[in-house]
Amino acid sequence: MEKTVEDPPTSAVLLDDCHFSQVIFNSVEKFYIPGGDVTCHYTFTQHFIPRRKDWIGIFRVGWKTTREYYTFMWVNLPIDLNNESAKQQEVQFKAYYLPKDDEYYQFCYVDQDGVVRGASIPFQFRPENEEDILVVTTQGEVEEIEQHNKELCKENQELKDSCVSLQKQNSDMQAELQKKQEELETLRCINKKLELKVKEQEDYWETELLQLKEQNQKMSSENKKMGIRVDQLQAQLSTQEKEMEKLVQGDQDKTEQLEHLKKENDHLFLSLTEQRKDQKKLEQTVEAMKQNETTAMKKQQELMEPRSKKAALTVEEQLAREVERLKAKVEAGKACFLEKYKECQRLHKQIRQLRAAALEVKQDQKSQQKPMGMGSKESAVSTVTG
Repeated sequence: MEKTVEDPPTSAVLLDDCHFSQVIFNSVEKFYIPGGDVTCHYTFTQHFIPRRKDWIGIFRVGWKTTREYYTFMWVNLPIDLNNESAKQQEVQFKAYYLPKDDEYYQFCYVDQDGVVRGASIPFQFRPENEEDILVVTTQGEVEEIEQHNKELCKENQELKDSCVSLQKQNSDMQAELQKKQEELETLRCINKKLELKVKEQEDYWETELLQLKEQNQKMSSENKKMGIRVDQLQAQLSTQEKEMEKLVQGDQDKTEQLEHLKKENDHLFLSLTEQRKDQKKLEQTVEAMKQNETTAMKKQQELMEPRSKKAALTVEEQLAREVERLKAKVEAGKACFLEKYKECQRLHKQIRQLRAAALEVKQDQKSQQKPMGMGSKESAVSTVTG
């Protein structure tokens, strides 16, 4: 087999599944003389597109699959399929590779998928004998030949009609195939767009899922921290409640102490008022004693005038005693006044201490922010100040 470097593509496709109308073989002889080259003429139909691995094989009549070829030749791909002359093709089989028997054979066009796209009428490889060139002399043989020729012409016409019908069917099928291919291409484009959209959606969902996972982890971490913080705040609150109880108890104690100081302040204030009254009475007594002393001095001067010496001495002694008595009374009044003055100083000092204590209690209550306690202390301080 000439020009064959590798075996042609074949398949196990059965004869019934082949499409014989896409490539048409032309000018096929009834027999070819052995020892000579054979040229095979064929035509592509309108919608058939040849490919690089297509081939034409010679098959013995009765074949079932494309694997049963006797010999084959690769087809020549036309440069321009739109040119009408490119559809008329031929391939030559060398005599060396042709069958040597007189069995019936046919040409078959096989594409690179191993599917038959066209088949010729049967032919033989046999020498031209004398019977083929002798003139038939008997009338019966002539009539038989004529009858046979009529049958062959009729069969040929039927084959031509069938071929035209098949070509039309093939054209329609090619148009339908082209339409289906266009629809398929459109569907492929739509499918590709849908796949891209699905891929984008999947990427978006994956990104959203990662973000949700990160947010979930972050929220879990924050919840854990918040739980720890809540525990700390609860412990702190418990501690503050205990301290508050202590402060409340201390406030109650200080309130009681303030009440006690208030009572003492009231008692001291009453005592101070009494002492002021006593002091005022002492001052009045001292003033009266001073007036009495002045009166006594006047009387003494009057008595100093010349009288009888004895009478003068007696009155003078009496006045001197009276003066001494008044002096003693004045000294006693001064001593009492001094004692009362010291007592007043001591009371003033105690009042200042009470005021300082009350102010300290008020400041403690302000720092503890206890409105009710502060009100009670302020009332106590105002009482002390009054």
